[in-house]
Order: sequence, then C-alpha cells, then structure tokens
Amino acid sequence: MKMEKKKAFLINFLYYALLLCAAFVVLKYGLPLLAPFVIAFILAYLLRKPVLFLSRKLHIPQKPTAILLVLIFYSTVGLLLSLVGIRAFSSTRDLVLNLPQIYARHVEPVLMGIFGNLEQALQKMDPSLVSTLEDLFNQFTQSLGQMVSSLSVGAMGTISGIASSLPGLFIKLLLMIISTFFIAADYELLTGFFLKQLGGKTQKIFMQVKEYVVGTLFVCIRSYALIMSITFVELSLGLTVIGVKNSILIAFLISVFDVLPVLGTGGIMIPWMVISALTGNYSLSLGLLIVYLFITVIRNIIEPKIVGSQIGLHPVVTLASMFAGVQLLGVVGLFGFPISLSLLRHLNDNGTIHIFK
Repeated sequence: MKMEKKKAFLINFLYYALLLCAAFVVLKYGLPLLAPFVIAFILAYLLRKPVLFLSRKLHIPQKPTAILLVLIFYSTVGLLLSLVGIRAFSSTRDLVLNLPQIYARHVEPVLMGIFGNLEQALQKMDPSLVSTLEDLFNQFTQSLGQMVSSLSVGAMGTISGIASSLPGLFIKLLLMIISTFFIAADYELLTGFFLKQLGGKTQKIFMQVKEYVVGTLFVCIRSYALIMSITFVELSLGLTVIGVKNSILIAFLISVFDVLPVLGTGGIMIPWMVISALTGNYSLSLGLLIVYLFITVIRNIIEPKIVGSQIGLHPVVTLASMFAGVQLLGVVGLFGFPISLSLLRHLNDNGTIHIFK
C-alpha cells in the first residue's frame, strides 16, 4: 500500500513538474514569438463588452461595431503615443548630446572645489602629498570626462540601434493591428472553435482557470494602483516638506515610474540625490535620501500584504513568488507567478486538482 502511494506521488510530481517546465518554456520563448497575436487577442477580449454594449444600444451588427471600436482605439492610442514618443525622443537626444557640456559646466566645477578644499587640508598636514594628489585628480577628471564622452557616443549608438530596429517593430505592430481587427470581428467564432476542441471536463477546468485568472489579474492591477497611490501621497508630502518645487507633479511621475519592477522609485531618486550632492546642494540630497528610504521601507512592508491578501496568499509566499518571477520572466513573472500560485490554491481548494493538503 505504501509503495503504491509513493508511486502515485512520484507520478503526480513528475506530471506537474513537466507541466511547469512546459509552461516556463512557452512563456520564456513562445510568448515573445507570438506576442503580436497574444496582445491582439487580449485587446479584442477587453473590447468585447463595449462591442456588445454598443451593438445592442445602436442596433448595429457586432462585426462592424467591433471593427469601428478597434479603429477608434488604435487611432486614439496611436496619436497619444506619437505625441509622447516624439517629445521623449527629442528630449532624450538633446540630453545625450549635451552630456559633455553638462559635465564641464556643472560636475567638473564641483569636483574642482572638492579638490581645492582637500588640497588645502593636505598642505597643512603634509605638503609633499599635494603633487601626488594633483596627479591622481588630473587622471580622475580626465578618465571621468572620457567616460562621459563615451557614454554620450554609446547612448547615441543605442538610439541609432533602436532606430534601425524600427522596421521590424513596425511589422510586428502591423501584424498586431490587423490581427486585432480579425479577432474582434470573429471573436465568438474563434473562441467557440477552440472550446469545441476541448473535452467536457477539460473545458470546465479551462473556463474556471480563465475566470479566476482574469479576476485575479484585475485584483493585482487594483492592488498596484493602491500601492502607486500610497507612494504618490508619501512622495507629495515628503517632497513638499523638503522644499521641492512642483512636488505634486514630480511625485506623480515618480509614482508611475515606481510600478517598474527593476528601476522603481530609485531609478529617479538615486540619480537625483547624486546630482544634488555633486552640485553642492547637500540639504536637498539628504532630504531626498530620507524620503527615498522611508518610501522603500513602507513599500517593502505593504506590497506583499496588499497583493498577498488580495490574491489569497501569505505575504512571504507572495514576496518570494514576485522575486522569482521578476528574475525569470520580468514583468510577466512579476504578475504571473503569484497569480499561478493563487490559481493552484484555488483549484486545490475546490477539488479540481489535488496538490496541497
């Protein structure tokens, strides 16, 4: 009897391990290849309820309503992205081109001032060290200047590389737009054909998974919107207290940037602190450091609790799954790993699968 239980356990373990490996391979390598079609399907799904609503209210067939809504959606998004993209590209290019001038005008004078104070202090202590310090400082400033220049050239090369990849990106974008029109117009036909290929029990499990994942993803988005709002309030108060102008606008921009899993708040506040210190504004640099540390500590405390409580996982499990997900699959893993664990718990609780006791 014990041997049979061990055998059944090993079989189940290998079965679910293979499923996890297959899911990882699909997400890691298959998803990027099919990304235009996956995004097109998601957009068609999101537009499905507005299509049905307008079709019913205006007494227009669903297919032309779907095509009209997709056209309006892409026209609006395309216009906004074009305006923002042109502005961002122009500002980034100007900043990159002016890096050497910014260094010569703002950073180098600060370094010279620091060196002058250090030289005076050493001259009082040991005058023989001054010449050595001068050589070291000249080498340092020369290396730093070369690094800034190479950074500027490298950044321009990166921008040129992005520009050269635009034709491939344009093809993917075109495929996504065309696919969205076709999927939105024949949504019921396509989804109905797919569901017919599944057996009765498999179809039931698939519908359970779909409903739970969509609902949980919405909950995750709502949770991160709450975290972003808390970060915005903290930043607004903190930046206002330390005397930063336009603190509300800056706090909003940083809180939006904070959603990114790798960069986060530190992606803006740490360079801001360093630049403030280099330009001699030590009080602002110290104030930004205090605000940043406060926000980081609060974020690390509330994020697992808010996200975990919303999807029914312990904060430690949520934090570990988010960390592992970001390392393996980036943004997809950040949301996908906690949702997958929550889905397994849900299916186990209602008896669909039997993994946990």
